[in-house]
Amino acid sequence: MTSKERVMTALDYRQPDRVPVFMGLWPEFKTAWQQANPDATQTAEDYFLEDIYIAVGDETPYPSQAGELGQEDGYIIERDGWGQTKRRRDGGYFFQQLSFAYDDKANLVYGDFDSPLLEERYAGHDATMEQRKERYCVFAKTGGPYIRTAFMRGEEHFLMDMAGDPALAAELAMRSAVHMAQIGVEEIRRWELQDTGIWIFDDMAATKGPMFSPATAERVLAPAWTYMIDAYRAAGANKVILHSDGNIGPLLDLFVDLGFDGINPVEYNGGLDAVKLREKYGHRLALLGGLDNMVIMPRGDRDEIREHFLHVLSAGREGGFALGTHSVAPDISPETMEYIRDLTLEFGTYPMNWA
Repeated sequence: MTSKERVMTALDYRQPDRVPVFMGLWPEFKTAWQQANPDATQTAEDYFLEDIYIAVGDETPYPSQAGELGQEDGYIIERDGWGQTKRRRDGGYFFQQLSFAYDDKANLVYGDFDSPLLEERYAGHDATMEQRKERYCVFAKTGGPYIRTAFMRGEEHFLMDMAGDPALAAELAMRSAVHMAQIGVEEIRRWELQDTGIWIFDDMAATKGPMFSPATAERVLAPAWTYMIDAYRAAGANKVILHSDGNIGPLLDLFVDLGFDGINPVEYNGGLDAVKLREKYGHRLALLGGLDNMVIMPRGDRDEIREHFLHVLSAGREGGFALGTHSVAPDISPETMEYIRDLTLEFGTYPMNWA
């Protein structure tokens, strides 16, 4: 099977040739693996059996506003396409937020969003899309109404809005959803991804649970999620997958009701056990992920990894599953990933007849 055939067969709750894989290899991990294997003739993605590629254009509302604004006391002051003005050290990853696209009264500082149809939003993938589609199961991607509104409003401000003025929060979330949906529909159209679909990345949870209650999610964010899902279905998207870090367990009933086809990365360390979720949701929710990259994989104990791996993999005996984790950073050794690859080839083929 091709990667596309493998992934889509699994997402239709049928058995492919082997379990699809989506690990999310960090560049730093790939460098470490390449240094350990200088004679390798494959890319790290090919060697580690990656099946899924996520393509996203420039979805920011204000690409025209992005750029460096100056320097001050050894810091770079810059504005990104979300309208955030930030201060950071040269070469630094973390930054201090100085201002946002919304002011204190929730008015847009920079006016109407830039057009979602700007060619430069999509040019980065246009030239390579056909090559990607030959190798991977390619999905489009946009952000979601929680995280993208938090970028523009500031997360603390937006959470306060959700608690204290839910009508305003819902209005801001819907504004984000409309913009994101326009971007996503254009990605699906121009990259011809109707037969695979699109992912909505909307990080909204910590290890112990979501940043807000299920009732608040239903009141404030559900209309925005519904708008996006409906727009993507109307554009022909076969599957709509939700990505969120953390423990989104208290929200899963809502996500199933809204019509999401699956979730990623199913963080084990955040309390999401793929086997228990399969028992609860059956064929109503595909699971993409499940492996623990926080404790078990970095620790590297082979007996522990094998037991954990087989437990998680058992959630995919009848399909509806892709094996993976949130990401593979350099705290996970190449040797550990080699072992997981070996386990995948040994136990991940269908039918899964092992005990």
